[in-house]
Amino acid sequence: MNRLFLVVFLLAAGLLLWRDPSAFLPALLRGAGNAVALCISLAAVYAIWLGFLQVARDAGLLAGMARGMRPLTARLFCTREPKALERIAVNLSANFLGMGGAATPAGREAMRLLGASERAEYARSMLFVVNCSGLQFLPTTVLSLRAQAGAANAYDIILPALLAALCALLIGAGLTALAYRRRA
Repeated sequence: MNRLFLVVFLLAAGLLLWRDPSAFLPALLRGAGNAVALCISLAAVYAIWLGFLQVARDAGLLAGMARGMRPLTARLFCTREPKALERIAVNLSANFLGMGGAATPAGREAMRLLGASERAEYARSMLFVVNCSGLQFLPTTVLSLRAQAGAANAYDIILPALLAALCALLIGAGLTALAYRRRA
């Protein structure tokens, strides 16, 4: 993928240098400035959400949430490992609330912990499918992009997005369960 981006960058840079050489350096510097600003804003957002998750963990909310979700997650992921189920609950909850960046560390930890379970391949595949379905109650990225683009009502996407993601989740989870049932 890095090679592809390098080729695209070199082609774009070559085309710009050929068409308007005086615009190359300002465009390059403007892009670098935008990249730095984006990194700083993303770092701030990650710090806020990860801090929020740490406070929730220290307060025992994550353990309580994992206990509440345990019947569903234990059945869906075919594991009884409490640490893995807690990390799955954090991952799913953060994704559902639109905090994808905060969900990533929990998802990675859940994948690592699921590697030691009895049906590791199935559990990891199911977690991957559930995360890829994109089920979110509040799709914050889409809402912010629609608001920036000047949408008359940026929030009218919530119900259709929720229904589409729910359908993707049900179909994906069903197909994953079916695929691994045939292997057993």
